[in-house]
Amino acid sequence: MSKIDIVRAAMVEAMKAKDKARKDSLSMLLSALKNAQIDKREPLTEAEEDAIVKKEIKQTQETFDLAPAERQDIRDEAAARIAVYKEFAPEDMSVEQIKEVIASVLTELGIETPTPKDKGAIMKVLMPKVKGKADGKVVNETLASILK
Repeated sequence: MSKIDIVRAAMVEAMKAKDKARKDSLSMLLSALKNAQIDKREPLTEAEEDAIVKKEIKQTQETFDLAPAERQDIRDEAAARIAVYKEFAPEDMSVEQIKEVIASVLTELGIETPTPKDKGAIMKVLMPKVKGKADGKVVNETLASILK
């Protein structure tokens, strides 16, 4: 069952429960998923669906962060939307899991004592392995802590 079907089913549940805010959030997520599928002209893979959900969360988080403090209505709406979107987002990798992937990449590259000079080469191999599974910022910070 694709994420589009899952989101559509959740939206129907929200409509039946007369939960307008949840229905509106799910409607926006469903729209983003459908538009991506239309652009691709074939069904989306699970990884692509997850990437779209994460992108929507990121954009809504930016809306929340950039909303003026006196506009609590915008902040509340964005926070509620993020909570709904997170139900459909894949679980991000923990810092421990990221460290394990970094260790395997270091072994793969034959680097025993990594230095900041090696960061580019490490990231080039590391990012494709964690793409869609971990936040790039967390991966970067984790690698930086290892390179010190």
